[in-house]
Amino acid sequence: MITFEEALGEVALSSHEIGKERVSLANAVGRILAEDVFSDMDMPPFDKSAVDGYACRREDLESDLEVIEVIPAGKVPEKIVGKGRCSKVMTGAMMPQGADTVIMIEDVVPAGENTVRFAGESTSANIAYRGEDIMKGLLVLEKGIRLTPQHIAILASVGNTEPSVSRKPEVAVISTGDELVEASFVPGMAQIRNSNAWQLMAQAVKAGCNAHYYGIASDNEQVTFDKIMVAALESDIILLTGGVSVGDFDFVPAVIERAGFTIKFHKLAVQPGKPTIFAVKGEKYLFGLPGNPVSAFVQFHLLGGMLIRQMTGCTEEEKILRIPMGVDYRRKKASRKSFLPVKVTAQATVLPVEYHGSGHIHSYVYADGIISIDIGNTELLKGTLVDVRFF
Repeated sequence: MITFEEALGEVALSSHEIGKERVSLANAVGRILAEDVFSDMDMPPFDKSAVDGYACRREDLESDLEVIEVIPAGKVPEKIVGKGRCSKVMTGAMMPQGADTVIMIEDVVPAGENTVRFAGESTSANIAYRGEDIMKGLLVLEKGIRLTPQHIAILASVGNTEPSVSRKPEVAVISTGDELVEASFVPGMAQIRNSNAWQLMAQAVKAGCNAHYYGIASDNEQVTFDKIMVAALESDIILLTGGVSVGDFDFVPAVIERAGFTIKFHKLAVQPGKPTIFAVKGEKYLFGLPGNPVSAFVQFHLLGGMLIRQMTGCTEEEKILRIPMGVDYRRKKASRKSFLPVKVTAQATVLPVEYHGSGHIHSYVYADGIISIDIGNTELLKGTLVDVRFF
C-alpha cells in the first residue's frame, strides 16, 4: 500500500504527452493549446481615437478650430490637421496626420460655420496608440492553457483561425459485476443500477476527453478480458469499476496483467478508494476503480484528472483554495488519508456535508469540493486552514 502522494508521483512519472491536431475557432474552446501563439501585427494597428470628438493639435486648444473632415471608423483620413484646424472623428477612427489630441464631443461648442471651440478645462489625449496593447511578434498565448472565450478572441485578433491543440484523450468506461443492470432497467432482487459508468463518462467529458461506454462485464474472467482488450485497442485510458478488492470474484487485477498491463500500484492509504489500481501498457493507461461510487468519483477526479492534464500538456493547476474550517471535525481512525465532501459558505468557511460513506454519492450533490485529513491526524478544529479541491 502506498500513500496518495506516492500514487500521484507514479501517475505523473508514467504519463506521456498525447498528439496534436488543428481545429477551427468554433471548436477550440475548452481545448488545450499545443503551441505558443504570437501576434502577427501591432494592436491597435494604428493610432486611433478612443472617443467621439475632434482631432486637433493640443497647442490650438484655446483657438477656434475649423472642421476640415469627418472620419468614421474604417476610413483612412484624407487631410492633414494643421494650425487652427481639426477633424471630426468617431470612436475607433484612424487619427489624421498632424493631430495629437482628441477633445470629446461633449467638451466642444459651436463657434461659427464649420468651426468649433474647446469649452472644457483640460483634456487627455484620448488616443489609443499603435501597439500599446500588443506589439507585433509578442507572445500572446502560452501553450498548455485551456482555451476560454477570452483566448478565442485573442486567437481571432492575431489571425490564428486554426490553432494547434492537444488531441482529446479517448476514454473507455467498463463496469464489472453481476449485480449491475443498466440505468434504464428496474433492478431486481440483489441488483443495482449502474451509476458509476455514467458518472465516470461525465467526469471524463468534463476533463476534456471523448468518453465511450463499453457496457457491463459480468463476473467472468474471459468476458472482462475481452472487453479490456477491445478497449485497449480503441482508447488511451480505460476506466474499469468494480472487482478490484479481495473478494472471491475480484479477479480483475489478474485479468489486467493478462491483458499486458503492468500494475504500478494496487492499494492506496486513502479513504475512500483504498483498492485503486493504476496500470500501464506502453502509452495506454488503466484505472481499476472501486465499485463504490464515491470512491470511483474521488480517485478519478484526483488521479485521473492529473493524468489527463499531463497527457495533454495542460499547465492549468487543479483548483485548490485555502479556506478556514467553520466547525470542528473529528474522526476515530487515522491510518489513511481521508477525503471529505464539503460546502463553502457565503462567509468563506468550510462545512462538511452529511456523508455516510463511500456508497453515499448523493452527498456530493451538495458539495463544492473535497478536503483531506492527513494520516495520523484525527481532527480539524474550527479556524484551521484547509485545502479545498473544487470539482
